[in-house]
Amino acid sequence: MTAIAPEILTDNILFGPFLFARGGTDQTSRLAALVVAPEGADIPEFSTCSDDLITPELLATLFGRSYWRFDFDLPAKVDTWYRFGKETYSVCTDFTGDMRIGFVSCNGQEDGDLDRPLAERNALWIDLAQQHQKQPFALLLHGGDQIYADGVWECHPEIIAWDKARRRSKLATPFGDELRDAVLKFYLDHYLAIYGQPQISHMLARVPSLMMWDDHDIFDGWGSHKKWFQGSEVARGMFACARAAFCLMQLATSPETGPETLPEMVLDRDGRSLAWRVDYPRLSLIAPDLRSERTPSDIMGDHGWRDIPAALETMPDGNRILLLSSVPVIGPRLSLVEMFLHMLPSAQKYEDDLRDQWQSRWHRREWCRFLELLDRVANDHDHEITILSGEIHVATRGTFETLGKTVHQLVASGISHTAPPVAFARALGLLAWIGDHPLPDRPTRLKPLPGRKGTYCAARNYLTLMRKNERWDANWHLEGIGWTPDLTI
Repeated sequence: MTAIAPEILTDNILFGPFLFARGGTDQTSRLAALVVAPEGADIPEFSTCSDDLITPELLATLFGRSYWRFDFDLPAKVDTWYRFGKETYSVCTDFTGDMRIGFVSCNGQEDGDLDRPLAERNALWIDLAQQHQKQPFALLLHGGDQIYADGVWECHPEIIAWDKARRRSKLATPFGDELRDAVLKFYLDHYLAIYGQPQISHMLARVPSLMMWDDHDIFDGWGSHKKWFQGSEVARGMFACARAAFCLMQLATSPETGPETLPEMVLDRDGRSLAWRVDYPRLSLIAPDLRSERTPSDIMGDHGWRDIPAALETMPDGNRILLLSSVPVIGPRLSLVEMFLHMLPSAQKYEDDLRDQWQSRWHRREWCRFLELLDRVANDHDHEITILSGEIHVATRGTFETLGKTVHQLVASGISHTAPPVAFARALGLLAWIGDHPLPDRPTRLKPLPGRKGTYCAARNYLTLMRKNERWDANWHLEGIGWTPDLTI
């Protein structure tokens, strides 16, 4: 069985429910469920375990489909449920005691993603569902590249021609309604082709998700390209379409974002940045938006730097902070690589990939500023902070030694992206061995996973986090290798 190609999606399929987390207390968990139905179709009845019927809100009607959101609460219990149509979905909503969280990233690949048999593509999604059956996950965190939308460059003949054109022609090309419709339809169809795969939709209906995008949810390298390129009307128009699709399919909100439509979790009420924060008992989750305001010289932008420090510094006392940084905050020394590539014009096509990283020489001041922020929050506000990242298609971990605490970074990437060659992981390990310590007396270090020798593990993977009493442990599931031993964080 192969995946559903976006171009052959039929108009009479109902997609969902896709479950999204909105935070909670020791009594109640707030949730949203997204359902995508043929325009004009009757929507099945949606009810909770309390027999409350939930009326949906229409978010958008686009290209023959309507996007509906059900907002509802469930009691904070290990095993509660909601019903959609004739099917009942069990959900774990208890955040007061012991709990388990899953983390995934890089759910696709650049070429031939939907040509793969589903059993091979989604092997780790199948394993994740088996783990959920054994011990349910309360949350599923998605750390970026939930789809690989690079095929957008082939969605319309004029987009293909624009991609091949020279700079002057690119800057002179308008982004009209026909192109806008073609691009937006591509993004929405691609989300449905991925979310609609049974191994993925099974989990999305039963475990509340929290998602933050990265470049492939737009197209490869968005934000790190030349300023003239990103400032062109076509590139900006494509980004706007990707953003509208992200709002619908990753935030379950209207593509026409504003103070009245954005979920309360989104920090910037005007929507220039889509960073969010969600609170539960003894746990806060925060995700900076590293793409909406990104430029070749800035990662978070003015709105991100206004909102993220304020959100981190007002977390409830004693809460564990899980910080989703789609691009790893702790990484190898890249300045040597960038200097080498600068001397080789034929290799400068890789410069955009390096500029994506916090450790790029172009972002060094901002990287130091971010590390100083984490140091301040960890120690002045007495929080334990764990960074969760994806993006690099290998598994690894790292530490940031603040002036009082150790901040752990856990990288799990990717759940369905093919693993890179072992030589690639070894080359990254050499850079990690060289090291990079941007703040005096506060070193950052990359380390092997528990039970492994190399700093980077070239295998598909996902991560689980377990809170038991007051102790937090992390485990990676590595395809073809198995589970790592517990890492206490």
